[in-house]
Amino acid sequence: MSKSIKLLAMFALVAGVSACGGNAPEEEYVVVDPEPISVEPVYTGKYK
Repeated sequence: MSKSIKLLAMFALVAGVSACGGNAPEEEYVVVDPEPISVEPVYTGKYK
């Protein structure tokens, strides 16, 4: 194979890899604080 054909094939391979790779979208994630299962008792006074 001649050098020009090898060089052309190499450029085509590099162009194909650069066009197809690297465009993966980043995953978005949301962190949600869970609600408490039960509410802690509150001090309301001695006789209430």
